[in-house]
Amino acid sequence: MTVSSTKHDVFQAIADPTRRELLSLLAEKEMSVTIISDHFPITRTAVSKHLRVLSEAGLVTEQKVGRETRYKLQPEGLRELKQWLAYYERFWDKKLTALKNFVEIKDIEHN
Repeated sequence: MTVSSTKHDVFQAIADPTRRELLSLLAEKEMSVTIISDHFPITRTAVSKHLRVLSEAGLVTEQKVGRETRYKLQPEGLRELKQWLAYYERFWDKKLTALKNFVEIKDIEHN
């Protein structure tokens, strides 16, 4: 399998803090790699590599506009992550409900 045909896992793609920051930045608006690079203390080449991983995971799209390439967030790519997290939300909800009940009982006992 060649590097260009490799599909990165969404979870691997967002595991890196720089890539998560890139996604946050691109959530605001479409940007060129030059503008994106100005927001990071790393080389443009390093930013491009991170963008490639995000692109291969389906989290950003790239479009050639004149001589520059612009990147845009693809929120649909985060659907897999959302579905995975939704499964675990029920555990958080149960814990929060239990905590709420505990606090209310303690409040009643003290009044």
